[in-house]
This record gives sequence, C-alpha cells and structure tokens, in this order.
Amino acid sequence: MSLVLQRIEQTREALVGALAERNWEAIGQLDLDCRSCMEDVLSEASLDEVALRANLEELLGVYKELLEVAMGERQAIVDEMSQIHQAQNAAKVYHLFG
Repeated sequence: MSLVLQRIEQTREALVGALAERNWEAIGQLDLDCRSCMEDVLSEASLDEVALRANLEELLGVYKELLEVAMGERQAIVDEMSQIHQAQNAAKVYHLFG
C-alpha cells in the first residue's frame, strides 16, 4: 500500500475516533489533514485506483456521518437556546405580574 493511501486510512481512522469522542478541535485538524492527503493524491501519478477508490469511499462515509452528527448537535443547541428564551420570557411575564 502506498504512503498516500496509508495516510488516508490513518486519517480516516483518527476521524472516526475523534467523532466518537465528539472532539471537534481534533476533527477540525483532521479535516485539514484530509485536504492535504487529497493534494497528495492529485500529485501522485501511480496509485492503485481500486484501493484509492475504496479508501475514498470509506472516507466519504465518515464525512457523511460527521455531517449528520454535526447537524444533530446544531439542532440540540437550537432547541436549548429556544428553551432558554422561553424561560427568560416567562420570567419577564412573572416579574410583570408578580
């Protein structure tokens, strides 16, 4: 296996681990590492296309999962902020009539 393919696989595995821990800082750094891997893929002429395709498809699956988790986290924050605003409004009404 070429060094580029190994880097893609290692980065993908690290992304899976960081996602499991919800370590967003690590995910951000690993995303940059993935971009670097893609640049290396484009510059390397002799790659096993079948292995490259398999690695990239697995990486794509991780990114899909990452997007789903991030959207879920975002929605949880939106819901929590909505509850905070409702509580603040209820407190204002309570103080008006209390």
